[in-house]
Amino acid sequence: MAVDINTNQVWIKHRNYILLAVGIGTFMSALDGSVANTILPIIRQDFNSTVSAVEWAVIVYLVVVSGLLLSFGRLGDLIGHKPIYLAGYGLFVSGSILCGLAQNPTILSVFRGLQAIGGAMLMSNSPAILTQTFPPQQRGRVLGLQGTMTYLGLMTGPALGGFLAQVFSWRLVFFINVPVGLAGLTLSALFISSIRSDIQKERFDIPGSLLFLFGLSTLMLALNEGSSWGWLSLLTISLLAVSIAGMIGFVYLELRTVEPMLDMSLFKDRLFSSGAGAAVLNYMAMYSITFLLPFYLIQGRGFSPAAAGLILTAQPLMMAIITPISGTLSDKIGTRLPATLGMAILAIGTFMLAWINGNSSSFYLAVSLAIVGIGVGMFVSPNNSAIMGSAPRRRQGIAAGVLATARNVGMVLGVGLSGAVLTTLTSSSDPSLSLVDSQLIFNAMHAGFLLATGIAVVGIVFSASRGKPAPVSI
Repeated sequence: MAVDINTNQVWIKHRNYILLAVGIGTFMSALDGSVANTILPIIRQDFNSTVSAVEWAVIVYLVVVSGLLLSFGRLGDLIGHKPIYLAGYGLFVSGSILCGLAQNPTILSVFRGLQAIGGAMLMSNSPAILTQTFPPQQRGRVLGLQGTMTYLGLMTGPALGGFLAQVFSWRLVFFINVPVGLAGLTLSALFISSIRSDIQKERFDIPGSLLFLFGLSTLMLALNEGSSWGWLSLLTISLLAVSIAGMIGFVYLELRTVEPMLDMSLFKDRLFSSGAGAAVLNYMAMYSITFLLPFYLIQGRGFSPAAAGLILTAQPLMMAIITPISGTLSDKIGTRLPATLGMAILAIGTFMLAWINGNSSSFYLAVSLAIVGIGVGMFVSPNNSAIMGSAPRRRQGIAAGVLATARNVGMVLGVGLSGAVLTTLTSSSDPSLSLVDSQLIFNAMHAGFLLATGIAVVGIVFSASRGKPAPVSI
């Protein structure tokens, strides 16, 4: 079904199928990104390997996805988002099958890399597909629904993965992607419009793509492994220095390239640049909570993993509920107010968590997490809508890539910073923290959540400083 880009029309009866196809891809990518950590102990036991060997299955996925998001966003702009999206489904399903068949940790990590390539194709093009399919006055609502699928995937992943691995096999966690992915692939092939690009004559910036992949991958690796290697170790510092040099070189190259991979002029728009900065800060604060709270609940308070998981569910549950509501609201009143209010609510939630101790009730914890979830849900849809709406149609793929990259970078920065706080204040040589005094963990929670609050406050400033979007044409 070819649709001329100038008509900006897609058959209304097909829009829900397109939303479903993109929702399946979003849910599947988010679920697979969150499920691997849950089943690592079972994979390690099955392969009779070390923890460090199986951890690469998680690290490789994160690094490859993050490094390729902008490249595939740009390719989507050049040749059309549909072929990249369909290829992403194909690679993700193929990688899932191969992961399920892997016979050792090294092969599993390699196939996770293939799966990650498909995931990057899906994540970097799905917002662009939705933005081009639905009219501007519905953008916040549909991006909000996509956000709901993300949080449902994040919420479902650990529980589903643990259940399948315990009752059946960890391999089924990957095989279950096959029927789901094939359903999404079929819907995408049938209903997503083959919108022709108006910049097909532009060349793909291979040097810029490789330099960005190198710079961001080394940064992600250093931040992800810094706590185990030591933040002041020669390896960590060297990787950080190399990554900074790589990213500086990337910006220098893109500013001087006629047809760059990342159009730096996008950041001249305050609506775009403030939204991207606020997104990084939002995910930094949110993933600080995701990283720190399990240590507090399990090591500090002695909760069982099941009880801890039940408490932690309060946050993604509220995010899944609030995200589409805030998206619909932003369609009516604009993006600045709900996004800024959401960041402020997030700051309140993290500040409440900064005062938890050995006597904090489960109710207080759940309420604090629910407030965090409300804040994140209130922020994400309007902010995503602002970023996608501020980019010209021929740069929608790059805008989507920037959006996904901001999420991943914020996630790793949040985990890295909170991990540094935790390891510094507990001063333990035991990586599991199982021998650390509970009071030290409580002190680390206080410092870590105050840091997250500060990050959220800076995010309020970023969000409030965004410019006004152009009026929506109904």
